[in-house]
Amino acid sequence: MIDAVGEGVIGFADGDEVAGITPFEPLVSRGTFAEAVVVPAEGFLAPKPEGLTFEQAASVGLAATTALVAVEAVAPSQGSVVLVVGATGGVGAYAVQLAAARGATVVATVLPQDDEWIRGLGASEVVDYSGDVVGAVRALHPEGVDALIVAVMLGDEFGPTAELVRDGGAIASTVGGADSEALEGRGIRGTNVIGQSDPVAFRRALDLAADGTIQVPVTRTFGFDELPEALGMVGERRYRGKFALTVAS
Repeated sequence: MIDAVGEGVIGFADGDEVAGITPFEPLVSRGTFAEAVVVPAEGFLAPKPEGLTFEQAASVGLAATTALVAVEAVAPSQGSVVLVVGATGGVGAYAVQLAAARGATVVATVLPQDDEWIRGLGASEVVDYSGDVVGAVRALHPEGVDALIVAVMLGDEFGPTAELVRDGGAIASTVGGADSEALEGRGIRGTNVIGQSDPVAFRRALDLAADGTIQVPVTRTFGFDELPEALGMVGERRYRGKFALTVAS
């Protein structure tokens, strides 16, 4: 909710219910948790859709925006096969939905206890990421997949996972590595989509959440004083979807 608007701001007023993202500089590159923040009125704010709670609208933000840019970068179509690595995280859970909405067969890497949950978001097939992901995907799709979206750090496993993509396919990565000469040599379109603070994509993602095309996967809400617990669970990867942080009015 807007507490105050600056001189000359039009289109917004004190008390308006809004959702927004922060500009890449200086906040996104450093991160912030705050009871109030100053952002540009132009582009970075949008009216909160009536059908979304504050927690849901706030949880669209950077995750859904990044997922939208990633999915559009690999451009899945009806019948194509898209592998989403890190599917139960914030970006991954949105990427699964957005790729499925385009008619793709989505293969999601999850733990067994998250199988039903990720299928509910649109995944067609699941692979246990605690095991041999490359081997399991090869068993499902011996000819490889059309596209790969990487939403979690893979380290030395990036290369073997990228080899699952057919020549001429596409990769979008939130952790870098999608611009190697090896990928270019195979005709693979590689795009790095690290922290997309894009106002245009944000508004589009918010509209998709508002019209029900994508669900906002808020799985738990924390009070502001519970922030250390929330960060601890994220750091230990004991979460799925999005955590929302509430601030007392």
